Amino acid sequence: MMTPLRYVFLILAALISLHYILSFTNETYGNATSFTHLSEQFSGSASPNESPDKHYNVGGPPASVDNKHYEAGAPPAPVDNDHHNTGAPSAPDNEHQDAGAPPAPPPVDSKDGGAPPPAYQHYNTTTPLQHGRKANATIVMLARNGDLDGIVVSMKQMEDRFNKKFNYPYIFLNEMDFSEEFKTRVSGLTDSPVQFGLIPHDDWYQPAWIDETRASAARADMVEHKVIYGGSVSYRNMCRFNSGFFYRHELLKPFKYYWRVEPDIKYFCDLDYDPFLVMQDENKVYGFTLSLFEYEATIPTLWNTVKEFTNSNPGLLPPGNAMDFLSDDGGETYNRCHFWSNFEIGDLDFWRGEAYSKFFDFLDEKGGFYYERWGDAPVHSIGAALFAKKEQIHFFNDIGYRHEPFQHCPQGVAHAKGKCWCDQKQNFDYEWYSCLNKYEALFKS
Repeated sequence: MMTPLRYVFLILAALISLHYILSFTNETYGNATSFTHLSEQFSGSASPNESPDKHYNVGGPPASVDNKHYEAGAPPAPVDNDHHNTGAPSAPDNEHQDAGAPPAPPPVDSKDGGAPPPAYQHYNTTTPLQHGRKANATIVMLARNGDLDGIVVSMKQMEDRFNKKFNYPYIFLNEMDFSEEFKTRVSGLTDSPVQFGLIPHDDWYQPAWIDETRASAARADMVEHKVIYGGSVSYRNMCRFNSGFFYRHELLKPFKYYWRVEPDIKYFCDLDYDPFLVMQDENKVYGFTLSLFEYEATIPTLWNTVKEFTNSNPGLLPPGNAMDFLSDDGGETYNRCHFWSNFEIGDLDFWRGEAYSKFFDFLDEKGGFYYERWGDAPVHSIGAALFAKKEQIHFFNDIGYRHEPFQHCPQGVAHAKGKCWCDQKQNFDYEWYSCLNKYEALFKS
């Protein structure tokens, strides 16, 4: 004879058996009743089916970045490719880290859909094609044969979003000869002219006058302290080349403007106007989509070197420059803001001009590209901010762009006009480690 307690155990055993049968045979039921799902409902965490980089983690690296490379005061780990300047920084302070959300963007009229402030909203909307007009410009890619698959991805997007309508030529640069496979595959992606250039030896490799004992000691110290690309000579070669030599290459000499493109990037929006004509017609010298803080351990003496140069050459700094983007105290210290140079549209003649040429040569003689790890992003940014007027630096708000791990996604009307396919919630512009607010502040006074 069965007691009531035995009936209870029998019923529980039957229910548990039914639960496990349904869990294995019905995926929806299994997901809904899993311990992970149930715990997330109580904790408020994301669904296991949600994209891992749907939200940026305030106070930490983007979710798509391996946290083992992210330490207090250190940047998210970049893509491991010596040709990419992707090291992302920590902010100079952590006042926003524990806020639970990034700073809100400045209020805008709802009819504008989040359009940029009028001070730099010139061509930043999708406009009809301007047939018959083209700038003297080229698209530049620094790449190796091993980057081919990533180059194909970037170039196909460049063509589909923009260049099949405008047919600007491409220039590929490499410190070694490009393979026939590389040339054939990239040439087949466009109807535009394509040129392949070899970087001169002395423009790429570490100069003979660098004290290798000192340089190798610096690299070893950075490796010990887990500084991104701290041990890489090739990465330093790339930074120095992009800072002061790419615009001198024979293939670029005929051109005035360039658009820098890197492997494995994304362009989210259709671009039905010509950014090069924006640069030309509005007398711009530098265009960007992302700005952020530099990794302090890579540039410990850079700003003192900059001040040494500017103190000796005050006449090279025009009134109304963008010093306030770089410094919060009138130039005494560097706040580490820079434009992320893996995307840049620029005026080659600006880099070739007297002010920047003298500036780069001065930096190069100090050896900081090798004794530290000065990047082309802060060097270009400091050069543009100091030697151009602030109005000559342009935020291309409607060019949706991603270079891991950050992206700019146009908002509101700009997103709709560009038929952008990025999620507007995934937008780096006002994260706590973005410097866009400092750029915008230049035009508010």
